[in-house]
Amino acid sequence: MSLSLLNLTRQLDPLITRAHSGREFQGRQQDMFKTIAVPFDLAHADKQIRAIDTAADLAKLYGASLTLVGVTSNMPGSSAHNPKEFADKLVEYAKTQSARTGVTFETHSSVSHDIAIDLEKKLNEAVHEIGADLVVMASHVPGFRDYLFRSHASNLATHTDLSVMIVR
Repeated sequence: MSLSLLNLTRQLDPLITRAHSGREFQGRQQDMFKTIAVPFDLAHADKQIRAIDTAADLAKLYGASLTLVGVTSNMPGSSAHNPKEFADKLVEYAKTQSARTGVTFETHSSVSHDIAIDLEKKLNEAVHEIGADLVVMASHVPGFRDYLFRSHASNLATHTDLSVMIVR
């Protein structure tokens, strides 16, 4: 039986449970996270559900806002033909996830001239633009290739000053 992050946190920490039921945090910061960014790739939406659910649970717990952050190219790709179509699809996906999780997802899309080279740089810029204080990001189980080349999540986590939670 799988428990959501929110339920698991409530079981592990009675202080959070009391705070969530309307009482004071007793010395803890209720607004530990105010803005949570979720870097998102429309081409791999099915592989990012756990990260979205985790971010939604954290947003409920801390009363934080949530923003799906996407980076696209000027060139046609597998998820969209142009940046406007990409932004529109990201908004539609955010609406779907908002209805599913009960938490409002905002969106922020950026354009890169060469995603293969500067995806992590663009993601880092985007999460700072929205004022995020936590990034919740999906990743895959490391394989041989990852010992030679870092994953996007690993690269962002080592090159940003923000807290990054990587969800597999």
